[in-house]
Amino acid sequence: MQLKFLINFRKLFYVLSLFSISLCFQLIVNDVNASTLFVLQQDSTSLEKDIENEVDPSGAFVDTVVFIDKKIFTDKPQPISERSLKDISLSPFISLQQLLKAEKAGLTVFESTGEPGTNQHMFIRGISRPLLSKKDSYQSQPLVVLDGIPLIGEHPFSYMIQSYDLERIGTENNLLANIDIDNIESIRVLKDLSTMAIYGPMAANGVIEITSKRNVENNDRRISLNAFSGFVQRPSVTTINGSYENNFRKQFYDLYTTNGKYSDDDNYPVYLGDSLNNAYYGVSNWSDSYYKTSFQHGINGNISGGGPRANFQFALGNIKNSGIADQTQVERYNARFLLNLKPVKWLTFSSMINGNRLDRDRNRNLSSRYAMMSYFPDLSAPLAPNKEIYDSYLAQYDNSFDDNFSNIVEGYVNLKFEFEKFRFQSRIALDYNESYRDVFYSRPLMESNSFASNYYGFNQRLIFDNVASYDWMIDDKNTFYVEAGGKLQWDAHKYNYAYAYKGVNDFIKVNLLDNDPRNGDNPNYLNPTAFPRQLVYKYLDRTRHNLVSFHTQGTYNYDKKYTASVLLRYDGSSNAQPLARWLFTPVVSLGWNIKEDLLKDNSSLQGLNLRASAGRIGVLNQYDDFSQGPNYTAQVGFTGNVTVPGYNGFAVLTRPYESGWVGYDIPWAYSDQANLGIDASWEKRGLYASVDVYLKETKNQLIPIPSLSEYGYRYMHSAGMSVQNSGIDISFGGNIIENNSKELYWKSGLNFSFNSNKLTALPNGLDELVIDGRLLKVGERIDKFWLFENQGIYLTDADVPEFDGKKLAYNGITMKAGDPIWKDANNDQQINEDDRQLMGNIMPKVSGNWYHTVNYKNWDLNVNLFFNLGRQVVNQEMSNRFNFINNEGSKDLSAIKEITYWEKRGDYSKYPIYNPWSSVNAYQTDQDLFLENASFLKLRTVSLGYKMTDKMLSFLNEGASLYLYVTANNLFTITPYSGRDPELVNFLGYDNGNSHIIPKTYTIGFKLGL
Repeated sequence: MQLKFLINFRKLFYVLSLFSISLCFQLIVNDVNASTLFVLQQDSTSLEKDIENEVDPSGAFVDTVVFIDKKIFTDKPQPISERSLKDISLSPFISLQQLLKAEKAGLTVFESTGEPGTNQHMFIRGISRPLLSKKDSYQSQPLVVLDGIPLIGEHPFSYMIQSYDLERIGTENNLLANIDIDNIESIRVLKDLSTMAIYGPMAANGVIEITSKRNVENNDRRISLNAFSGFVQRPSVTTINGSYENNFRKQFYDLYTTNGKYSDDDNYPVYLGDSLNNAYYGVSNWSDSYYKTSFQHGINGNISGGGPRANFQFALGNIKNSGIADQTQVERYNARFLLNLKPVKWLTFSSMINGNRLDRDRNRNLSSRYAMMSYFPDLSAPLAPNKEIYDSYLAQYDNSFDDNFSNIVEGYVNLKFEFEKFRFQSRIALDYNESYRDVFYSRPLMESNSFASNYYGFNQRLIFDNVASYDWMIDDKNTFYVEAGGKLQWDAHKYNYAYAYKGVNDFIKVNLLDNDPRNGDNPNYLNPTAFPRQLVYKYLDRTRHNLVSFHTQGTYNYDKKYTASVLLRYDGSSNAQPLARWLFTPVVSLGWNIKEDLLKDNSSLQGLNLRASAGRIGVLNQYDDFSQGPNYTAQVGFTGNVTVPGYNGFAVLTRPYESGWVGYDIPWAYSDQANLGIDASWEKRGLYASVDVYLKETKNQLIPIPSLSEYGYRYMHSAGMSVQNSGIDISFGGNIIENNSKELYWKSGLNFSFNSNKLTALPNGLDELVIDGRLLKVGERIDKFWLFENQGIYLTDADVPEFDGKKLAYNGITMKAGDPIWKDANNDQQINEDDRQLMGNIMPKVSGNWYHTVNYKNWDLNVNLFFNLGRQVVNQEMSNRFNFINNEGSKDLSAIKEITYWEKRGDYSKYPIYNPWSSVNAYQTDQDLFLENASFLKLRTVSLGYKMTDKMLSFLNEGASLYLYVTANNLFTITPYSGRDPELVNFLGYDNGNSHIIPKTYTIGFKLGL
């Protein structure tokens, strides 16, 4: 299956290539003297012109993160704006999240690992719900729109069958790595309702709108070739061995054992018990096999041409990102074809297809593997730090495989009819992605138990929408624009997943299960050949969502000074309950051109505009579980698996006791938002400034409340949670040096955002809620940690406070010498969960970037720094390191020792020497002892480029351009955090130490235009 699809995918590449070449030849021959035809998508002609003037039909100014000229290279720097897409494209980033990280005020990107091709999460203007699990993080992502197609991503419903909230089953490839930056014309981040409400409830978390390159110059045929090559630098680490670990533990034995000897401890780990064991006490050189200096490359070719009756664009590309650890890498193959036809004056036909394949070599972390298998082997001895022994362990992967890839296709067919001021547009769009993962682990990797798994899943979105619009020029000063449209959207998500243990032998690496009952002559069709039936587990699930939307919009403009716009929507979702299927949402936006109205004669002021918007937008339920009230599920759980679909060959349905009770009368969730912004620009030094103040409150959200335990339910899903986000987004910049000779320019810009969130309501009038080890309290931030306040150490038993003749106790356990001093926050003379306090915050309070561009003649230098301020991280890695007594041999994810266990990290001197044998669990993670300031400033990118002169390119055709550049990324980090990197934390704000380092990269490349 895998090989067959690969062959078919490559055939598609070849067919597209041949078809486009022949079509290009015909178009060029027929229309060589024709002028340029723009590509019409959902926006009208007037809208395209308005975007170039940075004004949208509603009168609000377009919130543009990147907008570049049609010409890739110009003779002098463009007017000051935010960092150009050309500058961003010089870095070898493969995912959209990496490209946009820190590039726009209000957009926060979490790159929690340097492993290439993995998922990274984005948040626009904070988080609107507590991130209790990865499912919540998925539900908080902004909508990404590519050429008018709202992209569909992975659905988190597969977490329902997972025992651990670590990685999603399947490929877990970053589906937003399907966008080649060299094919992109502009990227906009839409944050307020005046710009994003047109996308309806899918846009509740903000919108990232991407427009591909689509136009060619008059009488022009263009060919471009962009390529780079480089490497990621192996990090410098300090390795340790058994002797180091032995000495580290010795200090605890000296203080808290009677004879100070660990050799007499029956529970002392065997791998540290023999100092003559060279596997653990010998040379620690494992890093030579784990960390690598790896090479990467990228190439994209693009050809476009045509005229007013027909034009086209065709692009092919390949990019490979390599990791610095564990032989990880991701490679993408992409092809894109765009065709526009105008057979008659009033009809325009346009179509686009974008195809991608992502191949990812994943990490071989033990925690990832064990969590996927739901199986913990003997953890009493970790991997040895000796290179020879570690290499022999890695060699076992040669008898295993992990094939992991995704195929992604987006496309649309668009018809637009134009009759003077009336326009009608009809479009069909599709986004489809499918993922495959086939895994086999041989017996030596699994305590003589082999393991096999197979995953296939797809996500599909089909859209049919129609929009009619009319431009009414009342007179020279009064204009009116009206639009009405409707959309039908069908979403589907499906996966088939199976895994099995204990195969017959390592030579049979697939589950040879004949599961077709039509083979009646085979009475044992349910019996696997390679794996025993009782050790095979199969899962399949499918969820669908249908969305029907209607909207109408009216925009009035007076004398290009005042603008008022009203957008009305009516949306129906199949994931809403029958009595609350539809939601009506209005949005009002106003614009005032102060420059045109009051300061028209001020020649130094180029523009000054005030804009405001307020309204409501719906929030979709991602799950269909809530659409019909009480339901059943296949959830037996007698084998230790989270869900089991049957018992002894019979299908089984039960109430969803673990996932929670779903009742009736669940309303739509919605978000009320208001935004006030001002934009200004000056001619002198190209100065610009933009300030936005916003307030949004997301209401009626569902949250599981621990209740109904007498009926066996763990939770009850209730509506009524409300979360408020408020903040300020600021961008400003200008030319620091503007040489009159026009040979030297130095421009700089800074953007940053302040964001604060607050829980304003809980269901059923609750003031606070404890769920999954988190405390949610009305009036407090939703991203705070819930921790004990650590105040030191009890040096003697006499230091422990005494109340009414009883020593202070923790959960009934009397505190003693060597225990931590935890603050009795409620003064009830005992330490328990009630004394944990809300402190710190996972989301940064301030984030942004600061860029510089220096141009001298044909040279340019770009420097980009980004920062997070006011963010805290729990250093869980240090907690696990000091909590060795409780973790040793425990079958828990936090107890797993990766090969990186033999790496010296952190500052051990920061932590008191508590009694690790104490029953109070002195080094538990949930205390502020491990809470650290994770603010940072990073030098993210540096690039140096040179534009070849026309004389140098005289051997090429007229108008040719060639740009050469070198870049370096992630060069240094300034932070008070004692861990490796303040970015390497999970969605809960914990640094467990297992993430790959974000590497330093160095590349050299060129951009050629013909």
